[in-house]
Amino acid sequence: MNFEHTEDRRMLMDSLNRFVSEQYGADVRTQIAYGAEGHSPKLYAQLAELGTIGALFPEEVGGFAGAGFDISVVFECLGRGIVPEPLLGALLVGRALMLAGSDAQKEQLQSLMDGTAIAALAHDEPGAHHELNHVATTAKREGAHWVLNGVKGLVSFGEKADCLLVSARTSGATDSDAGISLFLVPGQAAGIKRRSFNRIDGGRASELVFDHVQVPADALLGSEGEGHAVLERVRGYALLALCAEALGAMDVAKDQTLEYLRTRKQFGAPIGSFQALQHRMVDVLLEVEQARSAVINAAAAMDEDDRVAREKALSAAKYSIGRIGTLVAEESIQLHGGIGMTWELPLSHYAKRLVMIDHEFGDEDHHLARFIALSQTH
Repeated sequence: MNFEHTEDRRMLMDSLNRFVSEQYGADVRTQIAYGAEGHSPKLYAQLAELGTIGALFPEEVGGFAGAGFDISVVFECLGRGIVPEPLLGALLVGRALMLAGSDAQKEQLQSLMDGTAIAALAHDEPGAHHELNHVATTAKREGAHWVLNGVKGLVSFGEKADCLLVSARTSGATDSDAGISLFLVPGQAAGIKRRSFNRIDGGRASELVFDHVQVPADALLGSEGEGHAVLERVRGYALLALCAEALGAMDVAKDQTLEYLRTRKQFGAPIGSFQALQHRMVDVLLEVEQARSAVINAAAAMDEDDRVAREKALSAAKYSIGRIGTLVAEESIQLHGGIGMTWELPLSHYAKRLVMIDHEFGDEDHHLARFIALSQTH
């Protein structure tokens, strides 16, 4: 397999890395990520102008790339600056529109790609424990409308989203694959109550309560009761994006730690000359390369038609990233000594993001169990 990126991807990577390094310096990023909005509308618009969001989608819907490796390139670059912009929501909702949307619904893709609209996936629920089929939110047909009731937890940028992709049960038991339907709900629809908060790793999120929220019949995305398969594909894109983002963050944490070991002196010598610390750093370097291999494998599998092979590669990558990301975060902090945990040191923010990525869309324990279950079906 050829692991070298195409010229177009290298150009995208160069321009995006340059933009991130220039616009998301440590102090600026911290101010944006922990501010009232949790992101920068101005910089998000500039990212869209650069073609960053368009790179996540294929040409047939107005993008210009959209393969697994294009997605991994974009999010790896974003991870290097732990950029807190709502690109993941655009990717997930946009892919759902591509997979199941009507022609009229697909018209929303353009506003997602040009950055004028923010989208968010509202699927995870309290007590779901990462299980994709756990949907207690209900949607009932009443005349020409659907009426939604339920609670969605930790919806990234849920308070600012112009469009929410909401999973709701139209039939079946709470943990059944069948009977899950998807709805496109305006972010400011009547009946949505929000409890919004800053995330520990930056950005904003909300708990959304749907209290008799009415949407028209054409808000249904795809076929009634058949949303599980779409959700699985959408989650696959989330797993790839998060793994790539973590890889970018790991590279920066690794480089910052190496630089510290070279410059910090103790007993008249750089601490990087001490064999015990060298051994620990070598372990980190090897694990980061293992993470890189996992992301490459996931990106290659993303466009595969074989569901089991694709999902195994994605769960394997998420398991690896969860384990390795936590290791890199912990070792980098330890090797920095007392300053490793301080707010002023950029490394501490990378460490927080790496640990939190493990808990998004299923942690390492969840994906290890899922990988084993998928292996038994083949």
